[in-house]
Amino acid sequence: MTHQRDIGAGPPDEYVEAEIQRLLAEDPAVAEQGITVVRRERAIVLYGEVESPHRREEIVRRVSERFPDTPITSDIGVIRAQAPTEIEQLP
Repeated sequence: MTHQRDIGAGPPDEYVEAEIQRLLAEDPAVAEQGITVVRRERAIVLYGEVESPHRREEIVRRVSERFPDTPITSDIGVIRAQAPTEIEQLP
């Protein structure tokens, strides 16, 4: 039995999401497991937090290279990884 798909339709969403998760976790230059991948219509949205803008850009670049025909949206925030420069005063 064969299954018909729309011409131009990509793989099912869960396969794309799993492939991106694997790419981000297994790529030694990224090794990131804290990114959530959501497929929205024909776009991919990346959610999560990383420690630097450079790391965020690298993640988006890697995913864009793997899926060049798919729009990639980044909702990845940058968390402060360095120690605060001021002492916090507690009441």
